[in-house]
Amino acid sequence: MEHYVSIWPVLLLALIHFYGTRLRFLAGVPRSVWLSGAGGVSVAYVFLHLFPELNEGQEHVEQAFVGEGFLRHHVYIMALIGLSVFYGLERKIVIAKKEEQEKKGEAKPPAGLFWVHIGSFGIYNALIGYILFTREEGPLTQLMLFSIAMALHFILNDFGLQEHHQERYRKYGRWLLVLALVAGWSTGYVVELSHTLVVLVLSFVGGGVILNVLKEELPEERKSRYWAFALGAFLYAMLLLSL
Repeated sequence: MEHYVSIWPVLLLALIHFYGTRLRFLAGVPRSVWLSGAGGVSVAYVFLHLFPELNEGQEHVEQAFVGEGFLRHHVYIMALIGLSVFYGLERKIVIAKKEEQEKKGEAKPPAGLFWVHIGSFGIYNALIGYILFTREEGPLTQLMLFSIAMALHFILNDFGLQEHHQERYRKYGRWLLVLALVAGWSTGYVVELSHTLVVLVLSFVGGGVILNVLKEELPEERKSRYWAFALGAFLYAMLLLSL
C-alpha cells in the first residue's frame, strides 16, 4: 500500500481527541454500554490479533537478543512493562486526587503530575501513530482492524483523562495527544525501525491497552456494564476469527 493510506486512520484518531469528550450521551453513571462495549472490542483485538502476531515476531526478538531464561521472552516482558507503567501512573493520579480533595476540597491532580500523565500518553500515542504507518506494509484488513480497535480505545482514554484532569485536558492535554499521534506517524517517513523494535513497541502498546481498558471498567463506582463489555469482546472476536 502507498504511505498515504494510513493518514485516514490518523485523522480519525485525531478527531476522536478533538470531539470524543463532547459525546455527552457516553458520560455519566452507570457507565455507558457503548464505552463498556468499546473496551471489550479493544481487549479482544489485543488477545486474538495482536498477541498472536507478537508470538510470531518473538523469533526476530530472540535472534536480536541472544540469551537464556527471561531474555528469551522480551515480547512478553515488554507487554508486562506497558501494563505496569500505566498501572503505576493511574495509582499515582488516584492517590493525588484524594490528597487534593482532602487539602483543597477539589479532586484534581497537581499541574506537574498532569504533565507527567499526559506526557506518558503522548509517548503512547506516538507509538500507536508509528504502528499505523508500519501497518501499510501489510494487508488493508490488518490496518483497518487495528484502526477500529484503537479508535474505540481512544474514546475510552479520552473519557478517563477528562475525568482526571477536567479543564486542563480540554485546554492542553488533547492537543498534545493529537500532536504526538501525528508526530509518531510522520516519524515513519524519516526513521525505519527494525522489525524487532516494531514488535517490542507493539507489545508495550498491547500491555498498555489491557490496563487502560480494565482500569476504566473495574472501579465499582463506575457501575460498568459487564454484559456490554462481554458482548463487544465476543462480537469483535468473531469478526477477527472469521478473517
